[in-house]
Amino acid sequence: MARIITIARKMGSGGKTIGKMLSQELGYKYYDKELIKLASDESGINERFFELVDEKIKNPGFFRRKGVYKGALLDPDHPDFTSDGNLFNYQAEIIRQLADKEPAIIVGRCADYILKDREDAFHVFVHADESFRAERIVTKYGESEKSPESRLNEKDKRRRVNYQHYTGRTWGMAQNYDLCVDSGTLGEEQCADIIVNIVKNSQK
Repeated sequence: MARIITIARKMGSGGKTIGKMLSQELGYKYYDKELIKLASDESGINERFFELVDEKIKNPGFFRRKGVYKGALLDPDHPDFTSDGNLFNYQAEIIRQLADKEPAIIVGRCADYILKDREDAFHVFVHADESFRAERIVTKYGESEKSPESRLNEKDKRRRVNYQHYTGRTWGMAQNYDLCVDSGTLGEEQCADIIVNIVKNSQK
């Protein structure tokens, strides 16, 4: 039975919107930015530190190691207590706790990797072509000095580097997920419907 749904997504593909649709339809709790607050409360580290490294690493050119995430949490008196790696591990610990606690939709933050060994987790990747995503982010977030394409590429690069850094896997590769959906072709509602049907069928 799929109690946990993780959603990885390309920027502008509507992954968050689809996640919220799933939450309403299935009655699962929805977690995205809320994970930062929970990790801050768990660790005692100010939320600001988590926000600075949220789905990105500060120095992507350094410490390129595969499978960095091991789950170990550092003590408060350790000199690396507020390091990128320890901040990631605290968020990962929250994700693991939530998966044990209740049915949930978890967006981003390498949740598919963190929960990869759980039989009750269903992992989704949401994507769409660049023109669809570019138009969508302008509609949703407005214009900026950077072109929509530059904004998409910059955000997706951060997610890709972050994911590879902590998992040793390639972000967006189909074999890392149970389902990949094209929201530009299918539309957000149909993507959500497909996922809901799969989850409900898994409960039979």
